[in-house]
Amino acid sequence: MHLPVRTVRPVPAWRRRARGQSLVLACLSFLLLALMTTLSFNLSHALREKMSLQQHSDALAYSMGVVEARALNYYTVSNRAIASAYVGMTSAHGYMAAASASGDMMRAGQMSFFVVAALEVIQCPPYNFEHCFDALEALMIAMEYSQKASDYDQKVQGMDEAFDKVVAALDDLANDLHSAQQTAHSSARNALRDGQSSSLADLTDYSVPGATELNSGVGGMNAEEFDCAVDGMNCSRASSSTKARAQVMTEISNASRPSWAANRSLPVIMDGLPTYYNSDFITELLKDIPQEGTHMIVGHNGSAKVAQTKSNIHGPGQVTGNEGKVVVADQHGTFISQWRHAFGVGTYEAVVESSENGGSHTPSGAHNGQHDRFKGVNTKDLMSCSGSGNCFMKFRASDDPSRDWGQPRVYSYVTKQFFVGDADKAPWELNDTGSFSLTHGAQGQGQLRLAPGEGAALSKALVYYHRLGPNGWKEAPGLFNPYWRVKLHPFSADEAADVLNKAGNSDASELAGAKDLTL
Repeated sequence: MHLPVRTVRPVPAWRRRARGQSLVLACLSFLLLALMTTLSFNLSHALREKMSLQQHSDALAYSMGVVEARALNYYTVSNRAIASAYVGMTSAHGYMAAASASGDMMRAGQMSFFVVAALEVIQCPPYNFEHCFDALEALMIAMEYSQKASDYDQKVQGMDEAFDKVVAALDDLANDLHSAQQTAHSSARNALRDGQSSSLADLTDYSVPGATELNSGVGGMNAEEFDCAVDGMNCSRASSSTKARAQVMTEISNASRPSWAANRSLPVIMDGLPTYYNSDFITELLKDIPQEGTHMIVGHNGSAKVAQTKSNIHGPGQVTGNEGKVVVADQHGTFISQWRHAFGVGTYEAVVESSENGGSHTPSGAHNGQHDRFKGVNTKDLMSCSGSGNCFMKFRASDDPSRDWGQPRVYSYVTKQFFVGDADKAPWELNDTGSFSLTHGAQGQGQLRLAPGEGAALSKALVYYHRLGPNGWKEAPGLFNPYWRVKLHPFSADEAADVLNKAGNSDASELAGAKDLTL
């Protein structure tokens, strides 16, 4: 039996060439899929790192703002303490003036009875011998007033040394408080400059390990913003006035005086003498020494203040240009007597002044030496007056709304290398370079980088003043009420460009300064 012969036809050449194309396409598809997956992981990693870095930058700017706000709030309470030192000085001078006036009141009684004696002498013979005896008795009363005046002067002299120590201690208190302010300012300034002090370094270790420290150029901007907020510190864009600072503290100190120190004319009791004098002294002055007749004090008044000169004690509470060069107090009034057949009048005044030039004390009999421990209010620049002048921190306001009325800004600029460079930790980066090379015939070799490089984050905080409650925004910023706060704040394009330029990122600076760019 013969089997049929099967004819095998040859495969055409064009079909032999197409064999294996599907495998090639599949390999290319898998390669693209692998690259897309790798790019996806790299992008996700970069986005996560960028978000973490930005959050860290925000936290750093806010935390530095908190350091600055706390420093400003410390200045407010310590400024109040400095003002209270001056208020204490005025009260001490007021008490000393009141004590010193006791001897002069007795001398006023003496003068009043000299007048009475003279009037009685005029009425002597040939009119009435009784007037002659009255004149002699009036002279004896005048001498008794004189003796009592010396006694009270001696008593006040015994308090003079203690008074000087009180003034010196209060003056030292103002200096010590400012020294503490200087220390606080230096500490806060260092934290704003390096972003590491005051435990700020813990932010990096906790939030984004591997991130750089605060850029030094940006830290310098923070330090200058802080200095510019405090009048008396060096500031390239604003001037400073020692006189203006002195006037502010002087007015606040005078406005804070207790009513007794500011005005000792009321209340009054018997015959117009204030209640703060001992009742035995009052009885002695108006009853026991003259024994009869009617005697009274009129026009009794007194005040104590920080003033430009001793004579300003009689001026209004606020004197234009008052730089607080002296602390002065006075007590004055008139003693009036109606005794037997005549009237007598005598005036009294006590003035106590402390200053750097020696001071003064009237009447001199109630005084041992000079009152020279008061150095004046804010006599020098802030960083050079500790221990030798009564300084304080004053807010340096600005009338420019674009500068936030002088309220300080805080900036943060940090970077981090997002590329891990370890295939075991980040296998999506392919290798330790995060790239691979491609060769394409005559077109040569190219390199494709899949892993991200360095990332940067920029942030801004504003340290601002806001008093809570109705109309709290209407209160102007200052350093006498502790209402300084901090918030993250948006950039203007020019501001961001300036910060980036200070950070040395000129490319980003140029991009930030592009027209109509929204940040």
